[in-house]
Amino acid sequence: MKTSLLVLVTAGLAIAADPARQLQPNAPRTVVIVETETPPIIRTGLLQSTLIVLPPEEKVATLFGGDIVGWVFDGGHVASRFVSIKPKTANASTDVHIVSDHGNDYTFELKEISSDADPHFDSKVFVSPGDKQAKENLILLPVFVPASEVQEKIERLQKEAEAARVAEATGRKAVETEAEQYRSHYPGTLHFDYVWDRQTGNKLGLQQIWRDDKFTYLRGQFQETPALYELKDGKGSLINWDFNAGLYTVPKTIYQGYLAIGKQRMDFHRAGEGN
Repeated sequence: MKTSLLVLVTAGLAIAADPARQLQPNAPRTVVIVETETPPIIRTGLLQSTLIVLPPEEKVATLFGGDIVGWVFDGGHVASRFVSIKPKTANASTDVHIVSDHGNDYTFELKEISSDADPHFDSKVFVSPGDKQAKENLILLPVFVPASEVQEKIERLQKEAEAARVAEATGRKAVETEAEQYRSHYPGTLHFDYVWDRQTGNKLGLQQIWRDDKFTYLRGQFQETPALYELKDGKGSLINWDFNAGLYTVPKTIYQGYLAIGKQRMDFHRAGEGN
């Protein structure tokens, strides 16, 4: 009897001393969580990871473990439906609460089974809500945003803002460069090659006529604003022009034209054109 008892005690000590020697994973199983019922027990093993998998519609918003010293709870750096659990010590037990982004709360009792006669531990546990409200929550929009998603969004927005700032600065520099080039080249596009009767022009108040590569300009001090015409085939025709503070701006090159007030008329033309 003493010998048999010694053998049993020795065997028990051996199991406790080598808790991982015969641990075997169970097939994945599904647990149904009902708020009013006792939390289901999840069997865990030393040096083993047990994966808890939430429904496909949900992600882990936050995770609470009763014993955070003797256990490792890992919800990942990116919000997902997976939680990994590992015990650090043999025969430890604690509880864990998982709150999903849909507002569902799942509670489990964890048990490390090194000294258990049954060497099988849970390798993967699928979670299914059993309460009516919890099931309805799955089809609604999330009520919580996981912290990792918030941080990821903040970082993405910061990167987008920085990219927009760089693009805006680059665009502004390009515009400034183009404007500078235009200013430096613009004087070369101005041509003062119009001919008119200066005496008649002085009576009307005309001071100068010139053009660039897009517009024709007439400037003067006019007591009464003359009408501006373009001459084509010897006939005058009204054209579109802007007048502001004594400056006519015509959105084209005029080769021949004239200003007229009542019976007063002053013809002008580009050198080499007309009379």
